[in-house]
Amino acid sequence: MDTHKVGSDTTVLADSLEVPGIGHIPVNAYVLTAREPVVVDTGLSLADRDFVNALGSVVDPADVRWIWLTHPDRDHTGGIFDLLVAAPRAKVVTTFIGAGIMTTERPLPMDRVHFLNPGQSMDVGDRVLDAFRPPLFDNPATVGFYDEKTRICFSSDCFGGPMPSAEIAESGHANDLKPEELRRSQLLWATVDSPWVHVVDPEKYRATMTTLQGMNPEIVLSTHLPPAVRMTRRMIETITMAPDADPFVGPDQAGLEQMLASFEPGGLPAAT
Repeated sequence: MDTHKVGSDTTVLADSLEVPGIGHIPVNAYVLTAREPVVVDTGLSLADRDFVNALGSVVDPADVRWIWLTHPDRDHTGGIFDLLVAAPRAKVVTTFIGAGIMTTERPLPMDRVHFLNPGQSMDVGDRVLDAFRPPLFDNPATVGFYDEKTRICFSSDCFGGPMPSAEIAESGHANDLKPEELRRSQLLWATVDSPWVHVVDPEKYRATMTTLQGMNPEIVLSTHLPPAVRMTRRMIETITMAPDADPFVGPDQAGLEQMLASFEPGGLPAAT
């Protein structure tokens, strides 16, 4: 996991996963060191990750006041229960649906929950965070937000894209890719993560860009993309193309067997 700052008071806790045939998917959490510190998502739900320890290099977990859960998928909730222990004053910002989904595995303590819906705002001491529904999402509980003080938008899964290497995924920036490479990557992710985009009314879908366009954030921080600085207009243009992009079709059983044949018994690719 790589930790680095974006702007004056926001830190990326960057991780990634390699997906054969697709690339290295960034999996980011964030720390906003507001007067009331905010942690945005809590990393991967894998046994070898220690999210709270990584967080401790940025902020004392005991000082955390808010855990903004953009949605309750397992690449966003890995450290949430350990963090609730380490941050006894923190509350989880989510929705009624988000809290409900969490109960299917391990319920959140309801006295530690703060419900916030798209269109509402929350004061964290020295700034206001404006909640919104990103245009692309894979979970009905998804809520991102815009930080008015720093002009940073936290977009959850929206704008994600696989990277060509783990180094770029965890330590790079979105503009490390050439514009056409980034566009292809983001359209691939859009069709993988939000396949519903092919069956909705394209004009109604494109109308959902209005909120983001009105924000005009200087920086966009996605869970699944390295930080994107002064690229918002271009990235919005890209995702408006998603309904017309080719649908993603994953490998079938023959494809799986071909992938497995390329690995040695120990799980590593066969030497070439």
